[in-house]
Amino acid sequence: MIAKEFRWKAYYESVAGNPYLQDFYKDMRKWSFHLQVYFLSHRFRIHKKILASEKSVIQDRSIYEDVEIFARNLYLMGRMEKRDYMNYRQLFSEMVSFLKPPDLVVYLKAKVDTLIKQINIRGRHFEKQIETKYLERLNRSYGQWVKRYKLGKLIVIESDKLDFVNKRDDFEMIISKIEEALD
Repeated sequence: MIAKEFRWKAYYESVAGNPYLQDFYKDMRKWSFHLQVYFLSHRFRIHKKILASEKSVIQDRSIYEDVEIFARNLYLMGRMEKRDYMNYRQLFSEMVSFLKPPDLVVYLKAKVDTLIKQINIRGRHFEKQIETKYLERLNRSYGQWVKRYKLGKLIVIESDKLDFVNKRDDFEMIISKIEEALD
């Protein structure tokens, strides 16, 4: 919706055709490293396309979230081995040293109950198995990451009470915050 509003090219997280996602939700411990490397590779490839483009773009999830939120969360939950996590962090560091960070990060902050509702609305059958504990830890990790984020501008939008898909006023509020941050 934001891409359409600003006439930006949109890049989305690789879900369709992801060879690890369904297996990951069945056995996080076995597939966590594989999934994270897949996402890292995908996001790196997209980020390079973005840097080569002359058009403005928007991305639904950046490479910068992976190491501090998703991989870290899996490691802290005991679902990624330490050696895999350290290897992943090192690979991430090498890759992002070649990248320019985003001009703006927009964080739609929501409570776990809201996230669960949105996951159910999205209707991906393999996401039905997501543990509340996993989402709670992801939310805490996002909160910590947002506090430490220093690569560029960041706005946090409390989204629990928003329905920006169906209520134009809610969507316009988000658009105005983005415009203000980019000025």
